Amino acid sequence: MAEERRDRRRDNRNPRESRYGRKREEPEPKPWVPKTKIGKLVKEGKEKDIDKVIKEYKILEPEIIDNLIEVKSDLLSIGQSKGKFGGGKRRVWRQTQRKTAEGNVPTFACLSVVGDENGHVGMGYGKAKETPPAREKSLRNAKLNVFAVKRGCASFDCSCNEFHSIPMKVEGKCGSVRIILIPAPQGTGLVIGDECKKILRLAGIKDIYSKRFGQSRTTINYAKACIDALKKLK
Repeated sequence: MAEERRDRRRDNRNPRESRYGRKREEPEPKPWVPKTKIGKLVKEGKEKDIDKVIKEYKILEPEIIDNLIEVKSDLLSIGQSKGKFGGGKRRVWRQTQRKTAEGNVPTFACLSVVGDENGHVGMGYGKAKETPPAREKSLRNAKLNVFAVKRGCASFDCSCNEFHSIPMKVEGKCGSVRIILIPAPQGTGLVIGDECKKILRLAGIKDIYSKRFGQSRTTINYAKACIDALKKLK
């Protein structure tokens, strides 16, 4: 009889309750308490121009970006799952291992991109022992690295004055990877690698041509070269 009553209580138990019948309290997000001067100005509503904030101040709190623009994020595929003869699929987590006396200690890394699709983009790298903390670190670093991208229309096939491409031909470099971004007319789309497409979309660029040289399969260097080219537009 005692076992039947115990089973009946287990079946009728709320999944949000612990085994002792007490409800599990979910942690509430803590309110943002700014510590920097620009953080206090942004929270009070005295500073609302993202371009002025990026140009005049060094951003040390990611909540500043959350309050100034509508942040959209994406993850770049920098890792590879295990497969026979190197045939694993690309994935967003890059896993490495450290040999110790107790055994193998895995570490996960992640590369995030944030932007508002209106001329602002940032990229950040995060590393932790588990995947969720690595993602949070990369998003935080990406928000701290947000910068303004100069857009325009400089293609000889297009005579519009809309901000759908870049204003000039520009080159970026990281490691052995070299990338050239070329203005394109409307309707061309993003003629570039898949990972750099994510960066350009979040930056608000819709049409572009590109050339790449070097070991571009190294995704981190490839993405950094694209970011370097966008920074040179200023």
